[in-house]
Amino acid sequence: MSAQLSFSKVEIHGSGLIGTSIALALAPLGVEVRMVDADSRAESLAQQLVGPVKSSPFSPELVISAVPISAFSSVLSALELGDFKGVFIDVASVKTKVTVEVSTSKLSLGRFLPTHPMAGREVGGAESARSDLFQGRAWIIDSSGVDGDVLLIARELIAALGADLVDFPVEEHDRAVALISHLPQVIASLLAKQLSGNPESWLTLAGSGLRDTTRIAGSDPKLWREIISANSQSIKPLLENFAADLSEFIESIADETSVEKLISDGQIGRLAIPGKHGGKVREYTYLPIVIEDKPGQLAAIFNECARADVNIEDLSIEHSPGQQTGLITLALSASDSVKLSEHLSKAGWSVHAPKA
Repeated sequence: MSAQLSFSKVEIHGSGLIGTSIALALAPLGVEVRMVDADSRAESLAQQLVGPVKSSPFSPELVISAVPISAFSSVLSALELGDFKGVFIDVASVKTKVTVEVSTSKLSLGRFLPTHPMAGREVGGAESARSDLFQGRAWIIDSSGVDGDVLLIARELIAALGADLVDFPVEEHDRAVALISHLPQVIASLLAKQLSGNPESWLTLAGSGLRDTTRIAGSDPKLWREIISANSQSIKPLLENFAADLSEFIESIADETSVEKLISDGQIGRLAIPGKHGGKVREYTYLPIVIEDKPGQLAAIFNECARADVNIEDLSIEHSPGQQTGLITLALSASDSVKLSEHLSKAGWSVHAPKA
């Protein structure tokens, strides 16, 4: 039994990014994890990354479903067949559908906790898993009607993985993620689609704006076809509002006042997004530094930041093909920006005037 946790054996169905990341975070805590996957190759890779199963028989106190929504029923069937009485949670992106499936199964709804960690990457699979994937990220649950010991284990799990627990009803969850996750995926994919068929010479000019807004367009199509289909009822009205705004803007695109209003409205919306850990959005100062195009420059910058005792909140890198220099821009607090600028200038770095 782990010294920190009240459970010691976990079975995870699904050896993709989320399932394997959970396992990688639990294994160092002394939890024995068994990976289960319909794809034997994925299961073997994930299990090797996590470590071998030593207990026989293996009787998990906690089962986690990290499979695609379409495969959730197969996990339910396996648990029904084994007459599982322990704690069962899932991590699917849409909660209403899986909750309904459990309610019509032989399993007790009181033993099932619907959850959704708000973490991920645009690349999937066990090979992309990270033990720190959930650090500082929201992990949504719906605790209504759930047994007390189930909640206790879920809270321990979420805390052990470094996530922040948020309690939402499943219906509200599906509407919320439609806005903050599913709608951005659709829009990013639609934007990236426009790039196909254009001259490569144009695309080589792309900077961080295009890369940032299309980053999630690299997501797994098979995974997202299920997510969007399962939550289409919540996504559709958002797309209709988006289409209405787009149509209105198309009609007035030549009007400077309309353009300014669109950009201004976008700024207001963006400011509504909370800062880290749900706090107030912080205003950062952006410090541009020209670096040479050679190995070790980024690491050297980070070392200088450590020596100056400043905290980097974000960074961006710009480098054109064939260019002998690159531009790294660090986001810091105003006071840290001044401190780091003075420190780097004295150390011989090419630092330029910061901007708010």
